Amino acid sequence: MDHIPVLLKECIDGLNIKPDGIYIDGTLGRAGHSAEIVRRLGKGRLICIDKDTSAIDEAGIILSDYIEKTTFVQGDFRDIGAILDSARVDKADGMLFDLGVSSPQLDDAARGFSYMADSPLDMRMDTSASLSAFNIVNEWTENQLKRILYEYGEERYAPRIASLIVLKRANKKIESTLELVDIIRSAMPAKALREKQHPAKRSFQAIRIAVNDELGAIEEMLAAAPDRLEHQGRLCVISFQSLEDKLVKTAIARREKGCKCPPDFPVCVCGFVPTMRSLTKKPITPSPAETEENPRSRSAKLRIGERI
Repeated sequence: MDHIPVLLKECIDGLNIKPDGIYIDGTLGRAGHSAEIVRRLGKGRLICIDKDTSAIDEAGIILSDYIEKTTFVQGDFRDIGAILDSARVDKADGMLFDLGVSSPQLDDAARGFSYMADSPLDMRMDTSASLSAFNIVNEWTENQLKRILYEYGEERYAPRIASLIVLKRANKKIESTLELVDIIRSAMPAKALREKQHPAKRSFQAIRIAVNDELGAIEEMLAAAPDRLEHQGRLCVISFQSLEDKLVKTAIARREKGCKCPPDFPVCVCGFVPTMRSLTKKPITPSPAETEENPRSRSAKLRIGERI
């Protein structure tokens, strides 16, 4: 499947790109968003960040016509402050973060992200990282498995799935994605298997989040990124899960309405100074035309904040 950047027009509009500005694509992927940003730059600069070295290699080819305006960084967006310091950038005019797994990662069976193809249990976005899905599935305790399935995957059958994983791995290590899918199916009641959603979707989501510490990385990025924006600089974040969207919404609201004074106080005495305003009281979602063209965009939500 060709890579189709999610909410592309909405992101570009949200960034409000200045030709001489500095912009960050904190989740480069296959450069769909980056390509549209850099085409709008004159003397500006685009810094592209991704944990996946293959993404950087491919994006370097895609963006080869704009190489003089583009800096590639293999790294984690949770380190956005240190990355900008290394690039000698104090403030940026806009930052974009797409929190989803890119289509090439999903479609490459060897990466182990998909529950539709048989492959080794992996799910690492950074293939040099030590922790993989194999480690989590075969080494974490039943309580740890139950916790991540419930908290990260919102899987209501987490106790049953975690218990069966531990039982099965006692006889043989669980090595492949489809082995894990079969275990998940076996743990779920018949009524759950009749649901439209694939029975392994929530569990695979939870394990992927745990492998890559995605929620921790998002929290660290959201804490640091707004402070590195220029006045009226824009922060655009695309999320695909309710947990992610809640983190984004809360982070922007904290900087917009973080006053801790009681509602009946006539003036603020806690010293809070707002540093952002939300430009999306409700998240922007894909149009019916986009979801028809790219079904993977269906759950996407875009929130935009502006530095004040």
